[in-house]
Amino acid sequence: MKKKKFILSGLICLFLLSAFCFICHKSSRPVILEFGMFTGSNWDVASANSFKIMDRAIEDFEKTHPNVKIHYYSGIAKEDYSEWCARKLLEGKTPDVFMVLDSDFDKFTSLGVMKNLDDLMSSDSSFHKEDFFETALDTGRNGEHQYALPYEVVPTLMFVNKSLLAKEGIKMPKEDWTWEDMDEICQKVTKDTDQDGLLDQFGTYNYSWRDALYTCGGKLFGNNQAQISFTDSRVLNAVKYIKRLNDINQGQSVTQEDFNAGKVAFMPLTFAEYRTYKTYPYRIKKYTKFQWDCITFPADKEGGNISKVDALLIGIGSKTRHETLAWEFLKQLTYTREMQMDVYRYSQGVPALRAVASSQEGVDCLQEDMDEGEQVISSTLLCHVIENGIIEPKLLQYQQVMNLADGEVSKILQENKNVDSSMKIFQRTVSKYLQQQK
Repeated sequence: MKKKKFILSGLICLFLLSAFCFICHKSSRPVILEFGMFTGSNWDVASANSFKIMDRAIEDFEKTHPNVKIHYYSGIAKEDYSEWCARKLLEGKTPDVFMVLDSDFDKFTSLGVMKNLDDLMSSDSSFHKEDFFETALDTGRNGEHQYALPYEVVPTLMFVNKSLLAKEGIKMPKEDWTWEDMDEICQKVTKDTDQDGLLDQFGTYNYSWRDALYTCGGKLFGNNQAQISFTDSRVLNAVKYIKRLNDINQGQSVTQEDFNAGKVAFMPLTFAEYRTYKTYPYRIKKYTKFQWDCITFPADKEGGNISKVDALLIGIGSKTRHETLAWEFLKQLTYTREMQMDVYRYSQGVPALRAVASSQEGVDCLQEDMDEGEQVISSTLLCHVIENGIIEPKLLQYQQVMNLADGEVSKILQENKNVDSSMKIFQRTVSKYLQQQK
């Protein structure tokens, strides 16, 4: 009997020791946070440092969180990223923290893939949403709720061929320039310079009715997303203005090659393109035949010198088992000064934190890669453009309708159709389409 009790006691001790060792081993195993990201630039420009910022952020995070490891899959191209995310979603393996493309934002929020960040933001005394550019923060909202935080911001600016204007004796437009100013300049520069009977110098390339709409106070989607008025006077004025500029070209098409050759005065350009093609080595591949710079967009009398603003968003998976750590890592990427300064150092956009974007250190980072004597856009102007910019809704329905509108406006310009009657007919088409989507 004593022998049996001894054996039983030994087995119990062995069991307890094994359980203790298992618990200790389990507690010592690191927590793995999955991070979803793509390689290259979100802005479709050359980028050699897509991993540098993230690797630095991960290294710093793991130093302050010794029992945590961040894992990501390398080599996922931006054009393959949506498919990769969809596959992870179907497998039930949505990353804890992940980048969110514009085309996926509405879908992910409606499917409940992304965590609502409202409670995490409000309960964190070290986090103040006011530190972000308001427009940048709004890009991560759907309705009344915040689902993602902005990591990098890119406004659209107006590219100006300074050499062409100087050749024609025209001064650089001021920041508060108007539609009339642009119209007048386009009239002056559009001409046949080699006397072969064809125009070979032009005012604008790729300046769209949407660009004009933003600067005349127009807005298509209001609180009621089912109501879109393409017969609104500001929409009509924007289309008519583009038609007026287009008519100056006398039916000739203006191409990217014309612009690259220095034969066009104005073209919309993202700040990412500005940063890429203003610096070595990419400046030697484009726009080396003339001097150029970027300014605000021209404004109608009822609008402002504003333009579209985009942001690269990062969110948290709604099914993460490590909510607190995921939130801390999200803040590491979007809310720490050093990581946001790396956007200036190694990327092509603007930090989403206002104080970092406007800092002297940030200006110095931008200036480093410029030619001697070349001045970057002032941080005051840059911050003004971002803070007052327009955010296009990420709703799939919005993009579909706007693509239809782009096609209609192109038809109006190509066939010289009446703007008022054409847009009235198009409005009926859109209303019918929206009814079918309900």
